[in-house]
Amino acid sequence: MKKSFTFFFLAFFFIPLAAQQERKIVILHTNDIHSRVTGYAPEASYTPLTVNDDNTVGGFARIATVIKEEKDKNKDINLVLDAGDFLMGTLFQALETTTGFQLGLMNDMGYDVVCLGNHEFDYGPEKLSEIVSSAKKRGEIPATLLSNAQFDKNDPGDNSLEQLFSDGTIKRKFILEKGGLKFGFFSLMGVEADDNAAFAPPVTFSKQIPAAKKLVKELRDEKCDLIICLSHSGVKKDKNGKWKGEDFNLAKKVKGIDVIISGHSHTELEEPLIVNGIPVVQAGVNGQYVGKLSLTYNNGIVTVDGYSLIPVNDRIEGDPGINQMVEDQKKEITKKILSPLGLDYEKTVTETDFLLECVELGDIKGSNLGPMVADAIHKYVNNHVKPGTDISMVAVGVIRDKFVPGLQSAPDVFRVMSMGNGNDNVPGYPLARAFLTGKELKKALEVLQIAYKSTPGNYCYYSGLRVEFDPKKGLLRKISKITIIHPDGTSANVDFSKNNKTLYSIAASSYMLENVSIIKKMSFGLINVVLKDAMGNPITVMKDAIIDFDESREGLQEGKEWLALMEYLSSMKDSNGNGIPDIDKRYKEAIQSFFTVKK
Repeated sequence: MKKSFTFFFLAFFFIPLAAQQERKIVILHTNDIHSRVTGYAPEASYTPLTVNDDNTVGGFARIATVIKEEKDKNKDINLVLDAGDFLMGTLFQALETTTGFQLGLMNDMGYDVVCLGNHEFDYGPEKLSEIVSSAKKRGEIPATLLSNAQFDKNDPGDNSLEQLFSDGTIKRKFILEKGGLKFGFFSLMGVEADDNAAFAPPVTFSKQIPAAKKLVKELRDEKCDLIICLSHSGVKKDKNGKWKGEDFNLAKKVKGIDVIISGHSHTELEEPLIVNGIPVVQAGVNGQYVGKLSLTYNNGIVTVDGYSLIPVNDRIEGDPGINQMVEDQKKEITKKILSPLGLDYEKTVTETDFLLECVELGDIKGSNLGPMVADAIHKYVNNHVKPGTDISMVAVGVIRDKFVPGLQSAPDVFRVMSMGNGNDNVPGYPLARAFLTGKELKKALEVLQIAYKSTPGNYCYYSGLRVEFDPKKGLLRKISKITIIHPDGTSANVDFSKNNKTLYSIAASSYMLENVSIIKKMSFGLINVVLKDAMGNPITVMKDAIIDFDESREGLQEGKEWLALMEYLSSMKDSNGNGIPDIDKRYKEAIQSFFTVKK
């Protein structure tokens, strides 16, 4: 009788204890939001506080509502995470170094942990440190991670960012206790993301797999129940439709990770990739979705209960408090950035009744947007600078958005060409100009015409140029004729013989011209093109190639791609008589610069 009572007592005690160990965990996650703080597109249609009256997607007010509602549904453990590139892509980035607005806003929305991606480095490590420091001065920020960053002891250019790691503002790892469980977090910058982080140096990034193994061990030694990696690396399909990518390999090669929240590749995963038992998830791009991963934790075992991508659209009523903060920041953007340029956040610039887009992993040769941007740069430089330029160009990789039919305002135009910063207070890479001989121009065009096959972002669109080529011929023998088309409609053929010392000018963003080294890389060092100034001297510092758009004023007056696009669109005719310029119908179809000929 006594034994029976003892068994009953032990069973009564231990069954509830086991039940207590089973926890329901919901992970809400985003990646590659790119400062899409407001819904789009066009932005003028965005009505976050009313539902079912617009076709826009995204917006932080709506994301905040999704987070709140999902937390209300799960009364156990909730985590809200972001896998990097939360910054850069809209006018909101323009004030980040002084206001740190977005990180604080994400904290107010309920984010627990975020990691840094390549676009957080778009302004360089010193400016990134200013952004994070400004955000912290305003108030609480989510735990901010980057585990495999390495600093240069001999270069002071990363000192302020290194200090934020030293004082714990940015962390290499983070432990969060919720509901009696210890969650260990670390983050990685992938190889491709590292390649895209042109302004990260002198910061570099160590190899992912060794870094991950080291951090998993450290977090396990600290008795973490679950380990979550925020990896700005990505997954994608190969030509046979099978999944591959850096995060796929990470899950394959590193034991001990329980979940990988992926970013960088802008992939919409409708269900988790389960690799060696590790769920890998990613939620697309620009805040169109919030990913929801449901887990059960029981006695050290993690199982996936479900997964979905929650659409962020006009069926969701945005959070009024978050929306008010956004509206206040929009006023600051107008006051400090747009008004000095004679612009306004809300004012309509142009309208279109057809889609203009440039899809990096789509039909890039069939893009109607790329040639229009190149034309805008060409007209802007030739209208404002004497002498102007022979050729203008833009690459797929720097075209960041599209024009959806409707009314377009300044933020819509900026989103299309939103990358970078110059030496003034106006966001965007400055326009620059360099010179090549006819022979060098031919070499450059030959290489650029094949460079995109490995990296689609390298595909270029041109204005002021017509090229005849035979794609079946070998490298440096494809192009048979190059014609410069002048703004007045006249044209002249380029003599690309060795004896021709005439210099031809090329206008593009400083970022594009600075990366002309791709020509040497793509040709395995066999072809080297040296950018020159108007006198034929090699350009050693890209700052020297930046165009001064008003020499009558003191200092360097920079021009920007997005301002060129603004001016070009504003100059177009009002075809429907409503007082708003309409995007020219000739851009309804792709305009080509390269024409196939056979000889």
